[in-house]
Amino acid sequence: MYPFDYHRCASAEEAKALLAELGDGRLLAGGQSLLPMMKLRFVMTGNVIDLRDCEELRGIDIGSGAVTIGAMTRHVDVASSKELATALPVLAELAGGIGDPLVRAQGTMGGSIANNDPAADYPAACLGLGATILTTAGEIAADDFFLGVFETALAEGELVTGVRYPVPAAAAYMKFRHPASRFALAGVFVARAMDGLRIAVTGAGSQGVFRWHEAEAALTADFAPEALDGAELDTSDLNSDIHADADYRGHLVRVMAARAVRKILAANR
Repeated sequence: MYPFDYHRCASAEEAKALLAELGDGRLLAGGQSLLPMMKLRFVMTGNVIDLRDCEELRGIDIGSGAVTIGAMTRHVDVASSKELATALPVLAELAGGIGDPLVRAQGTMGGSIANNDPAADYPAACLGLGATILTTAGEIAADDFFLGVFETALAEGELVTGVRYPVPAAAAYMKFRHPASRFALAGVFVARAMDGLRIAVTGAGSQGVFRWHEAEAALTADFAPEALDGAELDTSDLNSDIHADADYRGHLVRVMAARAVRKILAANR
């Protein structure tokens, strides 16, 4: 690990000001992504700015037709919220399947979204639900936020402060996870809402999380697992590595999507 200076701040505005003053800094939320990358020397920074004291960035607000969650809310808090389990159960279930107990006890929703790991779960929830990312500069639609592997629409010095998730009529998230990291080799989020059907895929795309538009069209016409058989999926755009090649990931995407559809249908019986 390279040497660095450590700072703590009590608000998002203080963190933003400190970033501008220092010129060379990285934000520390839960540390589950940044610290391992720093230890491996994949990331070098002269300053680490810890957000743990930013209480304004924590909390779950259940509103009318939407749920807003602060960026520093930990995975374990999302997973264990009884109110969220009633209002938006798919998100509580998703959070409960992230990593292991230590990761869930430290990792934060905002940190995961800002990092945009190509196999992370929250980006699929944001894109699948058509969420809005709240930042210190305004609001960004999820469709415009995730730009590529570890790349987002955040401007220099802009912080994620929370996410507003519309509550769908029904939704399910299914993933085939790596047995060690519990990251998704393929994860599929299916949501039915008043304004249409959305499907987001994580873990499989070479450019990170993406919407599977062909499957959205197929399921809009016939919401049944069999409808996915004819939905085109270009495997040339999928990851191929030591864990799974592109064709296998394409197979997993179809299987996970079908399982998500079956779960929604079973819940509505």
